[in-house]
Amino acid sequence: MNVLVINSGSSSIKYQLINMETETSLCAGLVERIGFAGGKLTHKAHPDTDAEKKIVIDQDFADHVAGMKRVVELITDPADGVIKDKSEIYAVGHRVLLGGEKITKSLKIDEWAKEVIREYIPLGPLHNPANLAGIEVAEELFPHAPSVGVFDTEFHQTMPPKAYLYPLPYEMYEELQIRRYGFHGTSHRYVSKSAAKFLGKAKEDTTVVVCHLGNGCSMSAVKNGQCVDTTMGLTPLEGLMMGTRCGDIDPAIVPFVMERKGCTPAEMDTIMNKQSGLLGICGLNDMRDIHAAREKGDAKAQLAFEMMAYRIKKYIGSYIAILGKVDAIVFTAGIGENDDFMRAEVCKDMEHMGITIDTEKNKVRSGEPRDISAGGSVKVLVVPTNEELEIAQATVEVLKG
Repeated sequence: MNVLVINSGSSSIKYQLINMETETSLCAGLVERIGFAGGKLTHKAHPDTDAEKKIVIDQDFADHVAGMKRVVELITDPADGVIKDKSEIYAVGHRVLLGGEKITKSLKIDEWAKEVIREYIPLGPLHNPANLAGIEVAEELFPHAPSVGVFDTEFHQTMPPKAYLYPLPYEMYEELQIRRYGFHGTSHRYVSKSAAKFLGKAKEDTTVVVCHLGNGCSMSAVKNGQCVDTTMGLTPLEGLMMGTRCGDIDPAIVPFVMERKGCTPAEMDTIMNKQSGLLGICGLNDMRDIHAAREKGDAKAQLAFEMMAYRIKKYIGSYIAILGKVDAIVFTAGIGENDDFMRAEVCKDMEHMGITIDTEKNKVRSGEPRDISAGGSVKVLVVPTNEELEIAQATVEVLKG
């Protein structure tokens, strides 16, 4: 039983073919610059194994169909393919950004689901159209394989109104559906389940704070397996300081800057989403570069590092206040899994909240879930995320009913 997972962007397709009997990746890759000159396809057969074979193709792709057709040729190639024919693909699982309040769980894609995805394009103008394009490509190329939508927002739909509503005039929620939706949901769901398993507990009996820290960052408060709060809001801009996103700021800053700088709404949106965060403070948004700059005495790099850690720490404190007793603080994603400096800075001076990490355990690099807490501490875990596997698992669950 092979599930093809597709994450379609406006000019890209990220894909992975997963054998669900063994839950292993047969191949994975990325088609880039679709519709532009300088297209590129990077394909890895049997990734993360000794038998890995990497193929890089420089080729222009007119549209998503052309890109996906080339992917099919690679995965079914008689010499190097991982399956004999595309008929061996059981289903296609799609990462979809936003289903709003109408789609609260993964589902088999039909015309109604596609219409809902279209309806929420104003709230997800970059992602929802691209996700829809990926679905339509799959329907054309894999007519035998049902498509399943797995939505970034669905894990957060268990939040109560007191958590997801903004204190704006209530009619703005009724008329414009302005509320907190939350994102990175597939990662938060996968990681919270994996943390419960690592702790030897049922997910329904496990309460954790999940810190998904990458170029995009979000946190969730998960009580007894259900999300009760999350940092991202109507869009992925709210919450933590990120690679290029500002996260939480005083809303009055927006009209103030627009008036003083003569910015249009689109220009202000670009400033907050693409020119702020770590990049805005120190000119760098890759944490590895920031650490290298810190070591050379770069004061702004040090400031950016401390600002990011400070904001994560603040949310941990607020989420513990909401949740009460927690079983673990969980770090995941690129920075969360690999940056021992950030984890140490976040957890520093939190002994009064029962949180202490073991310095040596924190330095260990591993692709497996691990406990980095000191004895007697609230558990502090590092749990690698696997959003593609979560999407594939949800796809199978939907189709099996």
